[in-house]
Amino acid sequence: MTTSLQHQRAIVTGSTAGIGYAIAEELARAGAEVIINGRTQERVDQALNSLRNTLGSDAKLHGVAADVGTATGTRALIEHHPDVDILINNAGIFAVQPFLESKDEDWQKFYETNVLSGVRLSRHYLAGMLQRNRGRIVFISSESGVQIPVEMIHYGMTKAAQIAIARGLAQLTSGTAVTVNSVLPGPTRSEGVGTFVADFARKQNVTAEEFERDFFKNARPTSLLKRFIEPEEVARVVAFVASPGASAINGAAVRAEGGVLLSAF
Repeated sequence: MTTSLQHQRAIVTGSTAGIGYAIAEELARAGAEVIINGRTQERVDQALNSLRNTLGSDAKLHGVAADVGTATGTRALIEHHPDVDILINNAGIFAVQPFLESKDEDWQKFYETNVLSGVRLSRHYLAGMLQRNRGRIVFISSESGVQIPVEMIHYGMTKAAQIAIARGLAQLTSGTAVTVNSVLPGPTRSEGVGTFVADFARKQNVTAEEFERDFFKNARPTSLLKRFIEPEEVARVVAFVASPGASAINGAAVRAEGGVLLSAF
């Protein structure tokens, strides 16, 4: 990361672990003042302590425990930090669930957490960005928003919605120095995926390494990497999209998915 984010304030939702944590670390390394967010104070404090141990005492870090999957939690986050220069809508959940077994409340929960969290926060922060004529909003979507996984259609639906929302919001920034984009990671070794892999490997009586090889052979055969992406690899892409150096990238679905998607665009 060569572009400085000095004097920039950033919120990364869902940043106590996985991709969100890696994004927060990358932004802080570039000089940004970063607000860590998670659902519980314990997880937020753990993330802050870990980041400070890694980055040193000069890192400008804050934390807010708030469930942004709810309107109340979103308001709490906004009240703590009413203005930011960079908003990373990363908070999200996923779960493997057969479609015929899914219930209305499952779909509603996924929509509230993965979609409405970003809608509510963007609705607030975009206004200030437009007024100041600077700012970045990035939705952390997924290749699953383009290539809907049959084993978790409700998740794919939310990721497709994020791509659409980011593109729509970008159109509101026409003629300004504000940008709105989505980033599409591929299968990434996040905290949730690590648990998923360990559980399935145990059930199938194979090692995690064997499960990973089988997963990319059968479930994601189009992957060019043939491995899980590390959160830090995604974070570097997001940090660039959030930087002044990415001023020409607006309304884009930026792919960091390891070649899983077959289309050229």
